[in-house]
Amino acid sequence: MHIGIIGLGKMGNSMRERLRSRGVSVTGYDPNAEVSDVGSLIELVSALPTPRVIWVMVPSGRITDDVIRSVADVLSPDDLVIDGGNSRYTEDELHGSFLAERRIRFLDVGVSGGIWGLRNGYGLMAGGEPADIELAMPVFDALRPDGPRDEGFVHAGPIGAGHYVKMVHNGIEYALMQAWAEGYELLESRKDLVTDVTGSLKAWQRGTVVRSWLLELLVKALEEDPEFQHISGYVEDSGEGRWTVHDALDRGVAVPTISAAIFARFVSRQKDSASMKAVAALRNQFGGHAVRKS
Repeated sequence: MHIGIIGLGKMGNSMRERLRSRGVSVTGYDPNAEVSDVGSLIELVSALPTPRVIWVMVPSGRITDDVIRSVADVLSPDDLVIDGGNSRYTEDELHGSFLAERRIRFLDVGVSGGIWGLRNGYGLMAGGEPADIELAMPVFDALRPDGPRDEGFVHAGPIGAGHYVKMVHNGIEYALMQAWAEGYELLESRKDLVTDVTGSLKAWQRGTVVRSWLLELLVKALEEDPEFQHISGYVEDSGEGRWTVHDALDRGVAVPTISAAIFARFVSRQKDSASMKAVAALRNQFGGHAVRKS
């Protein structure tokens, strides 16, 4: 199979590499000529067999809108566009309808795995028509982790379902990171009693009910920078957590833990704290998100 990828940043570039390593031909386009395989969208489309599959991996919002509109101008009927960025699920119906008017197919795919996806594979949550899922399945199989398909990929429902599931996933991620960060701060506050905080966390990595990949990343971050001396506790939020809370409010679903984690990030921008340094470090570890130096 041969696909095109638009957007070769941290995620897009790693996805291109993983696909190629697993037998999928990829032609990538990015405004940065140093990483791009072709010089324009027209060259990208010309390089692909029909029906073309184009994976859009750019920041959500206006940039995604502009890319989808631009690529629609050079695609043909029956081609398939996949939005793999962190778009809000409410945008998917608009993008799908816009492309359907031109008889271009559309899938929305939530992607989890961050900078570790190249090695470990990506968790994929797709929304769209079954026939379009089937067309892109070789791509999904190459990107997902090794093992049973249903443990790394889901066709979650119609257009919008993929990004909705990813939105809730990220809301949960906020809450889990906050729990780990608060536990770390409590341990850190008792240095008079707990003389090895990093070792205590590391001891939980096997055999305990709280063992997790986030715990492993927290330990890794502490081993690289004990007590987070070189990192600020300022933590951004990329939007999905807010969207999760907004939708929960609309549906009358209580999400007190997720909403508390969002508000904690707002607090992080007002003062430095050990727990928010831990959240900042975790975001950097799994997603390569920038941190502010202390």
